[in-house]
Amino acid sequence: MSDFVLADFLLQGTRVIAWAVVASGLAQSAVYIFQLVMAGATFYQRPSVARSSLLWHRYSDVAPPIALIVPAYNEQLNIISTVYSLLSIEYPSYEVIVVNDGSKDETLSRLLQTFDMAEFQRPHDTALPHAPIRNIYSSRNNDRLFVIDKENGGKADAQNAGINLCRAPLFCVVDGDSIVEPDALMRVAQPFIEDPDRTIGVGGTIRIANNSLVDAGRISEVRLPERILPLFQVVEYIRAFLMARVAWSRINTLMLVSGAFGVFRRHEVIEVGGYTPGSMGEDLDLVIKLHRSMIEKKQDYRITFVPEPVCWTEAPETWSVLGRQRARWQRGALECFFRYRHMAFNPRYGRIGFLGFGQMFIVDVLGPIVEVLGYILMPTFYFLGGLSVDYLLAYTALVFVFGIFISVGSLVLEELELKRFPTPRSLFILAMAAIIENFGYRQINNYWRLKGVWQYLRSDNSWGEMTRIGFKSGSA
Repeated sequence: MSDFVLADFLLQGTRVIAWAVVASGLAQSAVYIFQLVMAGATFYQRPSVARSSLLWHRYSDVAPPIALIVPAYNEQLNIISTVYSLLSIEYPSYEVIVVNDGSKDETLSRLLQTFDMAEFQRPHDTALPHAPIRNIYSSRNNDRLFVIDKENGGKADAQNAGINLCRAPLFCVVDGDSIVEPDALMRVAQPFIEDPDRTIGVGGTIRIANNSLVDAGRISEVRLPERILPLFQVVEYIRAFLMARVAWSRINTLMLVSGAFGVFRRHEVIEVGGYTPGSMGEDLDLVIKLHRSMIEKKQDYRITFVPEPVCWTEAPETWSVLGRQRARWQRGALECFFRYRHMAFNPRYGRIGFLGFGQMFIVDVLGPIVEVLGYILMPTFYFLGGLSVDYLLAYTALVFVFGIFISVGSLVLEELELKRFPTPRSLFILAMAAIIENFGYRQINNYWRLKGVWQYLRSDNSWGEMTRIGFKSGSA
């Protein structure tokens, strides 16, 4: 009798878990549908995108100075292309500050040689803590360019050093493996110009540059990646930026401005202590701190997203490197959620506490655990006789069809809004990738995220080696 009771208890418990998995999956699906609908409504209602020349005519006289901060650690393959792209930006008043964060490769030497750098004395702020600075360099050929050589302290530490050194009221953080389009800075500065009192942060779109041609720091020809792994990431990035970021920005609940390309008001960032040293998700952490600070001060503010400013970056091309990146991203999301857990579902923080942290809880905290449990439990119930084949097939079809629908919907938004892929063949390949990624790649991604959960629980703060292959030159 006791064995029967125990078996019944286990069966009932398993069913409760299964229903919890289904409920969580439905909540996650609701979040994705909300994002797609909100993004579609935003693009439908917004005016047509202004030409670069028109933006310059309207705003060049009133555009605020911006400091471009480039944290760089072992970026010898791409750093020169990145700096060239930043120096060719069409913006009236800006400076470029590259922060060499104790690189062990030739990042510093290539910068010094290519841009004819000389040691330079520049008085600067010390409001934010960071590892010691060894030297500051200025280019003899371009008075916009400065290089900070400092001891290694991590990405957040390097960004803080750049914020201390810059003098502009706005700063823009750009990854050391990125190519910024010439008009991106003017476009991302537009919200600061049109709403200067409320705007404290603006993000732009990140795109995958693998296999595209680069000449003199500019993307000369947009190409899709030749390898399947970065091709899947193209679909992911379109989904993340043209769906999720647009949707949450519309209701002023944007929780993440990508660390690869984002502009902030320097004063507010210093007030919240800058980037958190050692954080796995320093970009997410900063945005949450800004939300918290402005809400607690009861100030009206906006942190927004503009789709048109495009920054191109190199995506991982190997499974091992991509797996380390995704596990680290998951650790960063969990770290930030639990570090600021007092804000979650707290009425004091309004939409950020309920919608922002609610989305993080459903997608980042529960998401990978629930999806993996679903992959395990549903077939298990079927083989144990607790689930009919009709329900199993219906559940499987729903999971895959919904994933395809969201990905293809994001591609439609991309074609309607940005039109960055010039040929029908490119769109067809992306549509096929959006379908195929649901059969294997999505499941592996959840395994990496689950690995990130385990690493977070073990307090594993290792960054992992992020190897690069470098941009493809158009002259090659």
